[in-house]
Amino acid sequence: MATTERKYPAPSVNPEIKPFFDAAAQGTLMLKKCAACSQSHFYPRAICPYCSSDRTEWITASGRGTIYSYSVMRRVPVPYAIAYVTLEEGVFKPTDGGPPVPMFTPA
Repeated sequence: MATTERKYPAPSVNPEIKPFFDAAAQGTLMLKKCAACSQSHFYPRAICPYCSSDRTEWITASGRGTIYSYSVMRRVPVPYAIAYVTLEEGVFKPTDGGPPVPMFTPA
């Protein structure tokens, strides 16, 4: 049985998250980190979700992560898994006409 490559829809890109997708196009996973409370957060945004500070900065993810939970989607033309990951990095996949999005593979 031949498998086909799954297509990923292009995400919406706005000026606040454009640096994330610019880095993704280079194969780099960026996160936001708060200079006030030192917490990293994803989804990238200008205001820290932990302390509400606007002192956030872009950092490069470390390259490691731990899978918290996952689910395998099998009732689709190309099966795939969705996972909750305690982040430390990922692999990017191209989207259908937009910037790459992060995808993770087991070590």
